[in-house]
Amino acid sequence: MSLGILDLMKKRNDSKVTEFVLLGLSSSWELQLFLFLIFLFFYMTVVLGNLLIIVTVRADAHLLQSPMYYFLGHLSFIDLCLSCVTVPKMLGDFLQQDKIISFSGCLAQIYFLHFLGASEMFLLTVMAYDRYVAICNPLHYLTVMNRQLCFQLVFACWCGGFIHSITQVTLVIQLPFCGPIELDNFYCDVPQVIKLACTDTYVVEVLMVSNSGLLSLVCFLVLLFSYAIILITVRTRFRQGYSKSLSTCASHLTVVSLIFVPCVFIYLRPFCSFSVDKVFSVFYTVITPMLNPLIYTLRNAEMKTVMKKLRKACGILLPY
Repeated sequence: MSLGILDLMKKRNDSKVTEFVLLGLSSSWELQLFLFLIFLFFYMTVVLGNLLIIVTVRADAHLLQSPMYYFLGHLSFIDLCLSCVTVPKMLGDFLQQDKIISFSGCLAQIYFLHFLGASEMFLLTVMAYDRYVAICNPLHYLTVMNRQLCFQLVFACWCGGFIHSITQVTLVIQLPFCGPIELDNFYCDVPQVIKLACTDTYVVEVLMVSNSGLLSLVCFLVLLFSYAIILITVRTRFRQGYSKSLSTCASHLTVVSLIFVPCVFIYLRPFCSFSVDKVFSVFYTVITPMLNPLIYTLRNAEMKTVMKKLRKACGILLPY
């Protein structure tokens, strides 16, 4: 074990690269200022929206005991943290000419991005299962989705994200880097970083596809299958509520697609990259964390009621 660590340290010391240059979303100064204002608004919306959800769920005992809102609280926390991994650095880079990130900072971004991203994918899959049990087996819902199981499922999501993230960092840290140092993105991610390695990365890219790519694809297919079963069940048993359920599932699938489709597109396609990858990256690092509070909770009547109570109790005006 000690010899393995020493070998990795030796490879790291042999590497001439200590930092990378991020090319960002644009090289035009005027466009960067415009993008700074846009993404600053997005970031503030992400932070305030998800904080509002977390506070609302924690403040109401009924919501906190509900499995659905228990999962939603964790989803908002993940979205809040996920946006902090890439957006603050991107906002700072918009206002300066040289967009530089250290090698250790790059590894940190990769670690937290994949840790939180994979945890969110697992959690969304768990939430789909929760909705499936609630709609398809309502009489046994609270028995099946008990507090202990909910805790175990969330813990499993975090553990799965950790294992996935450690794997991604391991793929990168063992590679030698001696130049070039330009990353064609606004943050560090495995597909762009491994292409700068001074060695053959065929095996690493295959491992990336089998890890990140298949993870995204499998979770997405499970989600699609779950919502399809839900819609079929509602249409068969509860014809009057079918249109409402269809609208809810459609909105959920829209946000889910904004996460999984870009990830499948980027990570399930080795050995090549396109400039449009940056656009796809914006969706699951900025847009989706902003839309999740709106789709999953702010459209929910029960959440609105609790928010009104909090507004009256605190004597301040909260957006809802």
